[in-house]
Amino acid sequence: MEEKEGRMIWTHEYVQIYTNGYGNIVLLFENEKDKPLAIGQKMNEINEDAYMNGYNWDAFFNYYLAENAPDILESIDSDPEAGTYVSYFEENEENEEKAKRFADIIISLIEHEEDIYEILRKKGDEIEWD
Repeated sequence: MEEKEGRMIWTHEYVQIYTNGYGNIVLLFENEKDKPLAIGQKMNEINEDAYMNGYNWDAFFNYYLAENAPDILESIDSDPEAGTYVSYFEENEENEEKAKRFADIIISLIEHEEDIYEILRKKGDEIEWD
């Protein structure tokens, strides 16, 4: 596949969406930014399995999307690391909208962190933690 220049689609304090020039839309969640990091620490206090590196954010998002937005989950491949969560979508208009919806979900969860804590209290044992 011929490489073309990537483009920034959308950016936020801790979430970015961009194309990588290889036919993918990339959603990047920087979980070591201040707010997500603090939320991750509180998540770990609630559930000791939820030490929130990129791999456990992947586990949490997989659970959340399966319950609330399965159409997004079926369109992504994820590649988490310790300090980031990254998901890839095939580059097309429909998936660009899904990536934006997923970014909105992440931001809503982070900005309304009690929703995350409630999920952990009620369903934390159903999440396949790393």
